[in-house]
Amino acid sequence: MAFKTKQDQVADILRARIISEVYPRGTKLKQSDIAKELGVSITPVREALHMLGAEGYVEAISHKGLIVPLVQPETARETLELRLMLERELTARALERMDALTLTAMRESQRVIAQHARAGERRVSRAENYNFHFRLYELAERPQTLQFVRVLWARYPFVTQERGGARLKNIEEHERFLMLIEAGDRAGAVEAMVAHIESGWNDLMAGKAR
Repeated sequence: MAFKTKQDQVADILRARIISEVYPRGTKLKQSDIAKELGVSITPVREALHMLGAEGYVEAISHKGLIVPLVQPETARETLELRLMLERELTARALERMDALTLTAMRESQRVIAQHARAGERRVSRAENYNFHFRLYELAERPQTLQFVRVLWARYPFVTQERGGARLKNIEEHERFLMLIEAGDRAGAVEAMVAHIESGWNDLMAGKAR
């Protein structure tokens, strides 16, 4: 897996926090506050925010500074279709390179997701869900595709999916994916990941219909 600079590490933390709504949509982000909270200097925070701006996770607004932008619902369907295509590709390539260390790390992510989701600690479980997926996708060694997927996640309405039993279903779908990997069924695992992404979309649409 590629070496990560300090700014890459900070960017990963900030992406997970935005997706999990630790920083809700519309939040103003201050470099000094983030640097103090993470225990790093301003420089890697500034560079990480610049990266996130290019990806769409943050936006510079005149007289307001950097904010977490709102999701544009009219583009959500197209975003889903692109996610399905690219994440299928990343999953298939990652499974060709799957090793025991990565699988163990994903198992630990799954444990953390389940623990906090069942306790109602949604922000923690959402942030760890980001780690679960991108730990897998990074294994594919397709940096441009990975970058496109990060951009798509910035534009996807994850938070509104969590209605009813959606959180528990997310755990079950992750578990099925991991079990298929452990059974050596790569093709089945790829389809399970695709079904998992589609399931999240269906939960989103069901929530809107209520």
